[in-house]
Amino acid sequence: MATRKAAKKPNASKDDLLQYYEDMLLIRRFEEKAGQLYGMGLIGGFCHLYIGQEAVVVGLEAAAKEGDSRVTSYRDHGHMLACGMDPNGVMAELTGREGGYSRGKGGSMHMFSEEKKFYGGHGIVAAQVPIGAGLAFANKYRGEDTVSFAYFGDGAANQGQVYETYNMAALWDLPVIFVIENNQYAMGTSVQRSTHSPSYWERGAAFGIAGEEVDGMDVLAVKEAGEKAVAHCRAGKGPYILEVKTYRYRGHSMSDPAKYRTREEVQKMREERDPIEAVKSILLTGSHATEDELKDIDKKIKAVVNESAKFAQESPEPALEELWTDIYADELPQEASA
Repeated sequence: MATRKAAKKPNASKDDLLQYYEDMLLIRRFEEKAGQLYGMGLIGGFCHLYIGQEAVVVGLEAAAKEGDSRVTSYRDHGHMLACGMDPNGVMAELTGREGGYSRGKGGSMHMFSEEKKFYGGHGIVAAQVPIGAGLAFANKYRGEDTVSFAYFGDGAANQGQVYETYNMAALWDLPVIFVIENNQYAMGTSVQRSTHSPSYWERGAAFGIAGEEVDGMDVLAVKEAGEKAVAHCRAGKGPYILEVKTYRYRGHSMSDPAKYRTREEVQKMREERDPIEAVKSILLTGSHATEDELKDIDKKIKAVVNESAKFAQESPEPALEELWTDIYADELPQEASA
C-alpha cells in the first residue's frame, strides 16, 4: 500500500489549485450521479467509474495544450470532462439519448469529440494504444507541434499490441505519451498476482523509450511529470511512458462487487490518499480558500451535474433513422485536399 509522501511546495498558483480542485470534483460528482442513474436502470450496458483516479487526467490535461489529442479505454468519462466536453452531452450519451456525443448510439464506451480531439473510449483492452500512436503519426506527418496521450491500464500493459506499438513509436520518434493508469487491480486481479515485473514504465527501456513513475493520487506531481513528458515529445525526442500509480474506489464496473480486496484497504486509501482532499488541504492550510468558498464550489458542481442528469432524461431517444447515419464517410480527406 502506498503511503503519503512529505508535502512539498505546490508547483501551481492559487487559481491553478482552485481549477484542479473544481475539475476533479466535477468528475467525482458526475461519476457519483452516473452510478445513481445506472442503479435506476437509466444507463444500460456496462458503466466503469473513474472515482479515485481524478488526479491522473486532470494533472495531464493541465500539461496539455489546444490541439493535443487523447484516446483511452472504457473508463473514460473523467477524460471527457477533463478535456472540456459538455457534461450534458456526456450524460445524455450514457443514457442512450439523442443529445449525447454519439447521438445515443455509443453509450459509455464510445464517445468522440473532434473539437476536443478526444478519440473515444475503447472496450477492447489495449486496442486504443496503437490508435494513440496513429494519432501521433498523423500529428507528425502534418507537421503539427502537438502530442497524443494514449491512456491504458495495468491490465492492458501486458497485452502484446502495446509492445508492438512501443517499437513503432520508437522507430518513428512519434510524439506520443503512453499513460499507464496503474490502479493496481486491472479488471480484478492485483498486479502482484498478474505481473512478474510490476514496474511497467521500465519495460520501455527495451525500445529506448524514456519514462518514469509518478504518484497518481497527487495532481501536482502528475502535472509536473506531464510537463516533462510533453516537453520531451515536442522537442522531437520520440515517445515517453508515464506509469501513474493510482487507485479506483469502485469495482471494475458497476456489476463488480470487488471482493478481491478488503473494505478496509479502500477506506484507508480514501482517508489517507484521496486526491481531492489533498488539494483541499493545500487550499485551506495555505489560506487560498475558506471552507465556505469550497462548499460553494461543490454546490456549483452539483448544480451542473444535476442539470446534466435532467438534460439526459429529457432528451429523446434516437430516431430509427439514426441506425443508418455515420456508417460511411461522406467525404474522403484525400479528395477534400486534392
